[in-house]
Amino acid sequence: MKPLQGRVAIVTGASSPVGIGAAVARRLAGSGAKLLLVADESPAAVARECAALLGDADGVVPLTADLGDADAVLAMVVEAEKRFGRIDLLVNNAAIRLNRNFGDFTAAEFDKAVAINLRAPFLASQAVLPSMRRQGGGRIVHVASQLGSVAYQTRTIYGMTKAALIHLAKSMALELARQNIQVNTVSPGPIATQPLLDRARDQPEESARRMDYVPMGRFGRPEEIGEVVHWLLTTDASFLTGQDLIVDGGYTIH
Repeated sequence: MKPLQGRVAIVTGASSPVGIGAAVARRLAGSGAKLLLVADESPAAVARECAALLGDADGVVPLTADLGDADAVLAMVVEAEKRFGRIDLLVNNAAIRLNRNFGDFTAAEFDKAVAINLRAPFLASQAVLPSMRRQGGGRIVHVASQLGSVAYQTRTIYGMTKAALIHLAKSMALELARQNIQVNTVSPGPIATQPLLDRARDQPEESARRMDYVPMGRFGRPEEIGEVVHWLLTTDASFLTGQDLIVDGGYTIH
């Protein structure tokens, strides 16, 4: 039996075929999980890939939703329970990144980033609790960032929301541990998703400088983050909770 056979997962931010959400979704589908894939742009293409991996055309449901809307976050969880009758796993991956010098951000940009990067994971995590409690437990992974631990120019709001997300996971883990609900974060470093690929094309010198700072001498692959998330959702290391796993090729060790 596959390790996630009979389990149901919600994965947010899963629309880009070269994104972390898609990589996570493929890995979970390959392990037998049924999926609700949620993104602000249609995740239908990724859903088709995952359905093929799962071998079940009805086992992967795409949902287009604005996770900056609190009602849409709650509706997402209702839809998963309606379609599959249970929720075992939640991966809060959706986020937006606004690159501005400090002093140039607007109040509207601040509110939007906080709504998507922090409020949505908070609300989604609260909303899945009844289902997880009925089943005797569950697992939640927030995809944060290395920038939740270190500062970087023009990333003030993004890093702030990710630092808060890491703290959210610790608080949740503390309160939910005796309910058999494990909560952890994965903090990727520079990963070759579309935004990074675009910057490498448009700003090759800056991209090369950043890559040179990574001890491994390369950017990470979305699949490498997908593998770590999958491990957290399937591992027998059930004593692991409230931790932040930084996956950055050694970027933050020096």
